[in-house]
Amino acid sequence: MANIKSAKKRILVTETKTARNKAIKSKVKTYVKKVETAVEKKDVEAAKVALKEAISVINKAGSKGVYHKNTCARKISRLTKAVNEIA
Repeated sequence: MANIKSAKKRILVTETKTARNKAIKSKVKTYVKKVETAVEKKDVEAAKVALKEAISVINKAGSKGVYHKNTCARKISRLTKAVNEIA
C-alpha cells in the first residue's frame, strides 16, 4: 500500500477513471450487440437505427479517450459493412 499522500491520491483517481472507462466500454458493447442482433435477424430498419446510435456512442467513447480513434473507426466500419450487406 502507498505511504505517500500523492500516491494515495493517484490510486483514488485511477479507481475513478477505471470505473468510468469500464462503464463506457460496457455501453459501447451493448450498442454493438444491438446492431449485431438486428443484422442476424436481417431486420434492415432496426439495424440502421441501431447503427446510428452505436456510431454516436462509439465516437463519444473515442472523444473521451476510452478508445483510440482508429479502434473507433474499425468498429464503425465493421458494423456499417455488416448492415450494408443485409440492406
